Amino acid sequence: MTSSAIISHPIKSIGDLPVDETLATAFLSSMSEYSDQLHGRRLWLACSGGRDSLALAALCVQLYRQGKLPCLPQLLHVDHGLQSDSQYWAKHVANWAQAQQLPCRILQAQVNGYDEQAARQARYNIMRAHINQDDVLLLAHHADDQAETVLMRLIQGAGVNGLSGIQPWSVRRQGGQRNVLWRPWLTIRRATISAYAKRLELPYIDDPTNDSGDNLRSGLRRDIMPILATYNPNVIDNIARSAQLLSDAQDTINSQAMQDMQQTENTDLQLLPAQRVLNINALQKLPMYRQRQLLHYWLGQDEPLPPAKQLVDDVLTLSQRDDQDHQTELFWQGRKASYTIRRYRQQLYRMSSEWLSWLKLPLIEQVLPLSRLTLSSNSSSNSSSHSVNNLTSLIMRSSDRYTWQLPVKADALLRLLENSTDGIAQQAVLKIAPLGRKQRLKTEMATRPQAGKKLYQTLGIPLWLRESLMVVSITFIKKSENGSDIQTDIPLLLASPFESWLLSSEQTDKDTDSDAKSNQWAEYIESELSLK
Repeated sequence: MTSSAIISHPIKSIGDLPVDETLATAFLSSMSEYSDQLHGRRLWLACSGGRDSLALAALCVQLYRQGKLPCLPQLLHVDHGLQSDSQYWAKHVANWAQAQQLPCRILQAQVNGYDEQAARQARYNIMRAHINQDDVLLLAHHADDQAETVLMRLIQGAGVNGLSGIQPWSVRRQGGQRNVLWRPWLTIRRATISAYAKRLELPYIDDPTNDSGDNLRSGLRRDIMPILATYNPNVIDNIARSAQLLSDAQDTINSQAMQDMQQTENTDLQLLPAQRVLNINALQKLPMYRQRQLLHYWLGQDEPLPPAKQLVDDVLTLSQRDDQDHQTELFWQGRKASYTIRRYRQQLYRMSSEWLSWLKLPLIEQVLPLSRLTLSSNSSSNSSSHSVNNLTSLIMRSSDRYTWQLPVKADALLRLLENSTDGIAQQAVLKIAPLGRKQRLKTEMATRPQAGKKLYQTLGIPLWLRESLMVVSITFIKKSENGSDIQTDIPLLLASPFESWLLSSEQTDKDTDSDAKSNQWAEYIESELSLK
């Protein structure tokens, strides 16, 4: 059984048939332009079996046989089951590829939804999951696709970035995966590809939904583009040229926005891509149009699609407020993640939902005895601590994505204690514990101990980080003359995932030399804190 959508030409080898010079020139010119980026990378070709992708695959076979293409791409065909004949289409593509001696993989995809966008996303997801890091995926998009895309985005109210259309070379990142989409035919008209397919008698699949008018793209293709062509027969080429000019303009905007972001981002408070931070004072020094461009660029970091104009306007308004309301939250559902945008004092935060969930995980109290016996046995009293070669990692909060820990070189800390005390006490214990709600601490920023809201405000700790504070202290235990234990607790550090503050004892008679010693210990611990 076959499908009526398949053009009724027999499958045959096309390697020795005449090459279309226009198509070959466009392909080879693009290959030359991106030769450095293509070098050493594996090449795949997304092949639906339709006219465009099958023609691109045929041209690759011909150029390879002529020695102009160093290697053949591997075909990837995705069967997402949306068409009743999709299984026959997959088998047809595999048979055609076999006749050309082209490697071909058939992939199965599940579509979450029923529209064109959902199907496209499912195809890209399954293909990206199959290919390797930095591999290149070759696509057969052409000038007519470009014109339709630009018109679609114009109707949807896109800005310069959207109206720059499809890019010939684009790097896509998702999670830890990085791949490239390469489109060498964006200057080629559909009619040229159709003529080539007809000459080669390619048995391509003519998907009936392509010109059904059931979605915006096919409606533009069927109804609008022919009308526009009656006013100007060069409308496709003109729109494609405008897209290229707008792409150049977007590159200029991005370059400026990148420089502005480097001048305004607060790198000390960032953990990419979980939390990005902009300094509002630096932002407001820019002209208004650059503030908007910067926020558009900043918000869209780590996402394949830019934010809506309304979100940019809302974030700009948030940055301009002069009240003390720190409760306002803006939400954005990106393609890869969802985000919350908040302001605290003069900082703007863009935080992923995954990161905010991590901040709600319980903190882990840690106790590390410091003694020669403990060091020689290389052990710890807490199951959340890990010791390797005298390096003990005290984990304060952890998930499969983020870990906040204190790697302690216990022998180095012990030597530091020995050098700054009158000999090591019979027992010294390093403690890391969550800050109690009523626990009073004295920091260098206050003249007396503080707790709760006053402490948070003095240190400038945002609302969402107030349940992520740990107190680091050292307890010394010595024997008195009568044999009883004398315990001395020395607070060293208050730590958050991004900042830490030196602490001092509440005792008023503590001498300057003792302060210097405890600060030395605290600075060592501060230097070892790690969040990744």
